[in-house]
Amino acid sequence: MTHLEIEYKTLLNKDDFNRLSPQFAQVAPVTQTNYYFDTAAFDMKASRMSLRIRTFDDRAELTLKVPKKVGNLEHNHDLTLEEAKNIIQTNHFPKIAFFDHIRENGVDPAALKCFGHLTTTRREMKTSIGLMALDSNQYAGKQDYELELEVEDADKGKADFDRFLAQNHIHFKYAKSKVARFSATLK
Repeated sequence: MTHLEIEYKTLLNKDDFNRLSPQFAQVAPVTQTNYYFDTAAFDMKASRMSLRIRTFDDRAELTLKVPKKVGNLEHNHDLTLEEAKNIIQTNHFPKIAFFDHIRENGVDPAALKCFGHLTTTRREMKTSIGLMALDSNQYAGKQDYELELEVEDADKGKADFDRFLAQNHIHFKYAKSKVARFSATLK
């Protein structure tokens, strides 16, 4: 499955996160863990792509993200938890068509290794302005918070997101992607 992801996000401080939490109280939190893959030389990052396995309680998915002029093109492949665990432990991937794109960008899939993980507790709900997620993330001994809004229309989505932040007295703070924030902890 492939789709174009257009999202806006902001980092939150703990007070902002706690203030927004009641708006998501009716949504059960879901814990998901992202396992990130790259080569020792970070060839995926250099090619502006990211590869992750996201695990949930009962399933997993392998995702390749490729940046576009607007948003990211996401290629997703469903996995069982057992398949995900095997890939994370062995770094051996099944034959999946989107790996051709990785090769075409000069990255050898055989050189990909899992270099760490990030765990998110997410409350996600559909709103009148798009799919909104309130996240608490833990990685490399750090914790951060973010608000994401996934939209169909980039311009309208940006205006709606900015209006939501203003209505909730949230000051926008640029949020790099989760993989970029995690990667910054690697030395």
